[in-house]
Amino acid sequence: MTQILPAEVTDAAEILALQRLAYQSEAELYQDYGIPPLRQTLDEMEDDCRTQTVLKAVDGDAIVGSVRAYADGGVCTIGRLVVHPDRQRRGIGTALMARIEALFPQVERYELFTGARSEGNLRLYRRLGYVPTETRVLSERVTLVFLSKPAA
Repeated sequence: MTQILPAEVTDAAEILALQRLAYQSEAELYQDYGIPPLRQTLDEMEDDCRTQTVLKAVDGDAIVGSVRAYADGGVCTIGRLVVHPDRQRRGIGTALMARIEALFPQVERYELFTGARSEGNLRLYRRLGYVPTETRVLSERVTLVFLSKPAA
């Protein structure tokens, strides 16, 4: 059974390895292997664990998913939702999103972004109540879709 738990700084290396694995499909989709999740360093990941709320999905002794977020004013920014490729489509991403949102009851809305061609991600976020608010062209290969959801 998968448990959703707070991540510790000591989990940073395992989460970073999972992130690099999970984002390979995004890099392939955009033919861009220099995307930020693939360039993040261990020091930066450890810093995220110290400065943001980072959750991990644990099955046995393995981390199979993660998400992070922080609040600024009335907005909770959610990022880097990852699930091990072998464990996708089993509710882990949905459980991580539900838990991270629940940890920020004081905010007015949640915001996140994903790539415009990332249909699976867009489907998940729409199913969870997120609506597109903006698109931003990063490069000739990458366009981001920003989505938002009012807090309950």
